[in-house]
Amino acid sequence: MARLRAPGGCPWDREQTFDSIKRYTIEETYEVIDAIERKDFAALCEELGDLMLQPVFYAQMASEAGLFNIADALDSINRKLIRRHPHVFADVEANTPDEVLKNWDAIKATEKPDAPKGLLETVNRAQPALMEAMQISKRAAKAGFEWPDHESVVAKLQEEVAELEEARKTNDAAEIEGEIGDLLFTVVNLARWAGVDPEQALRHTNAKFRRRFSHVESRVEQQGKALAGTPIEELESYWQEAKKA
Repeated sequence: MARLRAPGGCPWDREQTFDSIKRYTIEETYEVIDAIERKDFAALCEELGDLMLQPVFYAQMASEAGLFNIADALDSINRKLIRRHPHVFADVEANTPDEVLKNWDAIKATEKPDAPKGLLETVNRAQPALMEAMQISKRAAKAGFEWPDHESVVAKLQEEVAELEEARKTNDAAEIEGEIGDLLFTVVNLARWAGVDPEQALRHTNAKFRRRFSHVESRVEQQGKALAGTPIEELESYWQEAKKA
């Protein structure tokens, strides 16, 4: 990377900035996740390499600016891992995952005493909305802001559906958007109660829809037809075929 960024190196690499490459970090992260979900370990090997290029790229630019280098970044995480695992590197007791997380949070709080005090202030806003909603709801529930049981969450979901139907009657786009947001947030809480990661659940459903829709497209093509214009009843029959398969 130093060679690519040096005079006489690659014109594209030389003109990049922290802001210009950050979108690639997100893309490469999702490509790693996709390879894991497909259990394509040859692809995972390649995608991990692509992902590891990102911190190298950032660190090289930081080094050029006299900020830090890759060794500094690695030293930082090494020290953090040792500091936050006193049950491994010191004499603190932590025999369950919950005890480990409790210690982790306590140590983290001492490291950043000037961090924002609001319970939700440290939830990262720059992440997929489903993941953000899950973290928000977990934080609130941990503080006691929680439904008494699963049935109460289901009742809330039904309430939100009813409110969305009322909003639709107004044709007010902002109100409809707000109610859809409330509905999605409640679904995230329902997933939390079920012990399901909503981001992964939706990704799996997206993949399932892709498979079934591909079958529908193939069947329509076999009939010598175009997808647009094929009766919905026929498309539904192909969908059911895919579902049974």
